[in-house]
Amino acid sequence: MFLHIGLGNPGKEYKLHRHNVGFMAIDSLLEFYNIKIDKEKFNGLYAIHSSPARKIIFLKPQTFMNNSGICVSSIMNYYSIKPSSVIVWHDEIDLEKGKIRVKYGGGHGGHNGIRDINKYIGDDFYRVRIGIGRPENNVPPSKWVLSSFHQEDLEKWLYSLLKIMAKESEKLLTDDCIDFMNKVSLDANNSRNNN
Repeated sequence: MFLHIGLGNPGKEYKLHRHNVGFMAIDSLLEFYNIKIDKEKFNGLYAIHSSPARKIIFLKPQTFMNNSGICVSSIMNYYSIKPSSVIVWHDEIDLEKGKIRVKYGGGHGGHNGIRDINKYIGDDFYRVRIGIGRPENNVPPSKWVLSSFHQEDLEKWLYSLLKIMAKESEKLLTDDCIDFMNKVSLDANNSRNNN
């Protein structure tokens, strides 16, 4: 059993914030697997996709970013999911816009959602870090992540990147992280060049 977790803040007002790109990634995965979130428990919204090969849970914690760990640990305990089967999707200010990196283990890098998850389950899980770039025009980092993507970002790279990541996400379940990163990067570049 695998658990995909998107990090973000609940509420319509946060929907297109840079900090909510993890939620957006889960939405793209749900669309790819053609399922809808239909469960509300453990302080989160989630859906389960079952196939003969595996069961996958898609989770959007509803505790606000800084308290994501309690929701994550609750659902993991209930379904007996080990940390190495967890994939967390989140924004990364230290990556250029549209770049992605997959990382297993390690520190939180200043990301409060990851910091809180580490507190509850340790750090032996996968993170898909989605680059949102450094703040522009001297905007403070906290304000940058809690502001909406520019329409140009959504149209030029973000929507296509989310679709591409969802399409290639099965690679993450077979520990093919390098192949995932390479394929996403290649397809995302092609998509940008064609726009």
